[in-house]
Amino acid sequence: MKARRTSKAVTKPRRKRTRPARRAARPGARAAAGPFAHVVLLIMENRSFDHMLGGLRGVIAGLDGVDPTAPHSNRDDDGRVYQQRPTTTRKVDPDLPHEMKDVVYTQLFDDNGGFVRSYSRTHPDTEPSQRQEVMGYHPLDDLPVLHALAREFVVCDRWYCSVPGPTWTNRLFAMSGTSLGRVNMPAGIFEPNLHDYDQPSVFRRIDEAGRSYHIYSGDFPLSLLLADQRTSGGSHYYGMRWFAPHTRKPAAQFPDFAFIEPDYLWPSTNDDHPPHDLQDGQALMAEVYTAIRANEDLWTSTLLIITYDEHGGFYDHVVPPAAPPPDDHREEYTFDRFGVRVPAVLVSPWLAPGVRHEEFDHTSLLHSLRARWNLGDLGARVKAANDLLDSLEVLPEPRNDAPMSVGAPSLRAARAVRRAATAPRLTDNQRAIIAFSEFLETETRGTAPGAARAAKQIMKGPGQASQIARARARRFLAQRGGTP
Repeated sequence: MKARRTSKAVTKPRRKRTRPARRAARPGARAAAGPFAHVVLLIMENRSFDHMLGGLRGVIAGLDGVDPTAPHSNRDDDGRVYQQRPTTTRKVDPDLPHEMKDVVYTQLFDDNGGFVRSYSRTHPDTEPSQRQEVMGYHPLDDLPVLHALAREFVVCDRWYCSVPGPTWTNRLFAMSGTSLGRVNMPAGIFEPNLHDYDQPSVFRRIDEAGRSYHIYSGDFPLSLLLADQRTSGGSHYYGMRWFAPHTRKPAAQFPDFAFIEPDYLWPSTNDDHPPHDLQDGQALMAEVYTAIRANEDLWTSTLLIITYDEHGGFYDHVVPPAAPPPDDHREEYTFDRFGVRVPAVLVSPWLAPGVRHEEFDHTSLLHSLRARWNLGDLGARVKAANDLLDSLEVLPEPRNDAPMSVGAPSLRAARAVRRAATAPRLTDNQRAIIAFSEFLETETRGTAPGAARAAKQIMKGPGQASQIARARARRFLAQRGGTP
C-alpha cells in the first residue's frame, strides 16, 4: 500500500535570471532517478527542526517554524515558564537527554510539553538560563551555511527522525530501515545491542544491484555497526580528506551513493552534538557543498541531502505522528511512532527554493533508492515510507544561479585551542563508540599483544580513549583495504 501523503508543497517563486541559462538538460539526464545519478547523504547529530531552522519562518514562505509573536512554551517542575527564544549559543553543556524513555515518557507528553522538564530532571543543578537553551532557536543567518542552503534550495519541514530515541537506533534506520528492536545506547562491550546488527544494509543492497557506494568518515564510521559492512571488505571506506579529491574527478567516477559521517570524537568533533561547537558543523557542510559545486558535471547530476539523526533533546513544536513498525522486533520499543522533527535540506541545481510538507523519515530516502535502483528488500518501514524523490518538482533545466561556495568560519585556530585543552567528559555516543572499538579490536588481526596496554590507556581519560578508538577503526579498515 502506498504511504499517505500530506498537503502539497509551498514553493517560493523562482528568482529572475540575470544571466542566460547555462544549457538545457542533457539527453537522458532525467531517466530513472530523475537527474540524480549521484546521491550524497550527510547526517549530523542531535538537533531539532525548530532549534536549527525554525528561525527561517519569516523568510521561507510556508515554512512551519517558530512564530516569534506566538512562541510555544514548556514548564519545569517548579512551574517556571520557558518560551521559544532566539539563541546564539554554539555549545550546550551538560548534554540534553534523548534516550527513548526521556523522549516518549517526558518530552512528548502533553503535546511536546515536557522538554524542559526532561532536562531539569536529568540535570537538577542547572540554572534557568541553561534550561532556556532547550527552547532556543537560531535566528536567521546565525548558522551561515545551513541557513544559506535552506534559502537557496528545498527544506523538508515534516522530516522526522525514525524513532523517538537516541543516535544509534536512528542511524541504523537510516542505513538499513531497522534497529532490530533496540533503542538504548550501550554502556559497555558485553551489552547485546552493541554490535549484533546482522540485517541487510542499504550498502549491501546497492552492491548487490551492481551500483557503487563510498562511505566517507571523519574518525569512526558507525556504519561498521552493521555486520555486512564489517565483512564486505573496507574498499568502500575513505577518510573524509578524500572527499574533495574524489569530487574533482570525472563525475562518472564518483559513486552512485556517498554516505558522509562526521567526526564524533574529541578533539576534531564536527557532528553538532550539543556539547560540540556548531561552527565546526557549519564548516563541514560548507566543505561538502563547495566540493560538489566546483565540478559542474557532478553538480548537475547530484542530490545532496543534509539532515540530522535525531533531535538531541531540543524542543520542536510539531507532535510526531504514528509510524509503521519495521519488523516483528519489539525488544526495547514498539517502533510505532516517529521521533521528533529534524532539519533536512535537499540541495541540487534541479530544485527551485521551497518547502516540502510530506511526511518523511530517514527511511524515505531508502524507499526512493530501492525504487529507482532496483534494490533488494529493506523491510516494512522502508516499503511504506513516502518516496522522497517522487515528491520533488524537478526543473526543466538546472539553475545557474547557485553560489559557488557558502560561508563558514575558519576553524584552524579553534581546533588548535581544543587540542591544547583538557578533553571534556564523554557524550553517550562517544562512550558507546569507545566500547564498540573494543569489540572491533577483537575482529582485527594482530592486536592481541597490545590490547591490554590499550585498555589501560583508555582508563586515563576521555582524550586517550578517543585517540585509541580512532586508531582501532583505522587499523580495522586498513586491514580490509580501506583508505583512511
